[in-house]
Amino acid sequence: MTRSRALFREDAYTAENRATVLESSEAGVILDASVFYPRAGGQPGDTGTIAWDGGEMAVADTVKSPDGSALHLPAPGAALPPVGAQVVARLDWNRRHRHMRMHTTLHLLCAAMPGIFATGNQIGAEKSRLDFDLPEPPAKEWVTERLNELIAGDHPIGERWISEAELDANPGLVRTLSVQPPRGAGQIRLVRIGAEEAPVDLQPCGGTHVRRTGEIGRVEVVKMESKGKQNRRIHIVLAEG
Repeated sequence: MTRSRALFREDAYTAENRATVLESSEAGVILDASVFYPRAGGQPGDTGTIAWDGGEMAVADTVKSPDGSALHLPAPGAALPPVGAQVVARLDWNRRHRHMRMHTTLHLLCAAMPGIFATGNQIGAEKSRLDFDLPEPPAKEWVTERLNELIAGDHPIGERWISEAELDANPGLVRTLSVQPPRGAGQIRLVRIGAEEAPVDLQPCGGTHVRRTGEIGRVEVVKMESKGKQNRRIHIVLAEG
């Protein structure tokens, strides 16, 4: 069981929180609660600051500690908060929100080409990519148009939890070949785009997403390249903002 409450999972739009320092060293800082997303599933770890009375630490990255808590990595030379200190953790919100828009777009990319499986992904604030097991991909212009149609539909995005047994009974929910949903906790988080009764996309995911697809804004597929006999890599950018 983790020592730290994962506030990013409760509300991805919370940009800061008050917390108590549980552990502090050059190896990283652990808080009893954090809005920072630890690097996982192709989504980068959050950056930002941790401030306390008399000091502030720049957070260069966030990763998972051995027990799964968010481990905030200090920037080189940064001051460290003392254990037990009351702090305010603040995200670089613009960067995080871009990751949320990008991550949701990659889910829509799966929806735009049903029946194929992702073999890898990397989310970035400026550019993201998704690799597919796809022998004959459509033209990048077609993919761009289809993605923007789905975005313009302004579909709501929600989540629900299912048991690992339910996932085993519905293996088609898993759309990735390279990354499997984390197991061991007994429950799997499903992210749904669209209405519950007829979702545009539904798949296991632990990352952060926007509330509605319209929030993403226009996107563009800037490049498609071959990475093997059937593996194709699709590069996407946010065309607005």
